[in-house]
Amino acid sequence: MGSKPLVDLSDDEIAVLKESSLLVGKTLAEVAKHIAPGVTTGELDRLAEEFIRDSGAIPGFKGLYDCPSTLLISVNEQVVHGLPGGRQLRDGDIASVDCGVLMNGFYGDSAYTFMVGDVAEPVKKLLRVTRECLDKGIAAATEGNRTGDIGYAIQQHAESNGYGVVRELVGHGVGRKLHEAPEVPNYGKRGHGVKLRTGMVLAIEPMINMGVKEVKQLADGWTVVSRDGKPSAHYEHNVAVRAGKAEVLSTFSYIEDVLKKKGELITA
Repeated sequence: MGSKPLVDLSDDEIAVLKESSLLVGKTLAEVAKHIAPGVTTGELDRLAEEFIRDSGAIPGFKGLYDCPSTLLISVNEQVVHGLPGGRQLRDGDIASVDCGVLMNGFYGDSAYTFMVGDVAEPVKKLLRVTRECLDKGIAAATEGNRTGDIGYAIQQHAESNGYGVVRELVGHGVGRKLHEAPEVPNYGKRGHGVKLRTGMVLAIEPMINMGVKEVKQLADGWTVVSRDGKPSAHYEHNVAVRAGKAEVLSTFSYIEDVLKKKGELITA
């Protein structure tokens, strides 16, 4: 990604990309309705693909880099890129669900980590803190700052809670391609990295491990897991860089409306 040119989008283009990002949120809300002990990750994947196509869009991941699925669902110690299939979710699991759509020429890309049934309190804290990391990263995504400012904000909050920040996987620009420049690491130094300017759209996505920061890839060539087998959480928003305050293009509100009704929303 490092050699790709930086892409600036017009306000009109950002408005179109926002529609794609909001559709991802609506798709993840459909997943939220069905996520429960006993459901398979493959069932959730089929449901998401049908919803996206019924909404006039196409799955953003399926077929890209030979990805076989609409969703990437990563359970417990799986950090990202878990492939849906016959695995049944169990009471106490957490599942990060990453989804992309392509609509009207622009990608949306967002992820949310769900609780399945009754989740242990330390794992709930990991989810809470990872969400906070996302918010802190977004707050740093303003004109004149640098990618290192985003990474620094995320890293400081995660590590101050004793968690590991994954190094091998990063956020990215998003636009007419799913992965644009610049890379957006979840660690870094203030004042370092690519300078942010209005018109950039970033996918900011902290991947935070309960234990060590190190990860490994499984033999399927996709699934990335924490090296020590401890749980990992992942949240992702699409964000337009602005002067003063970043504009969040994706939303968790549809998801959290569903979770509230189910009594499954994490509260502080």
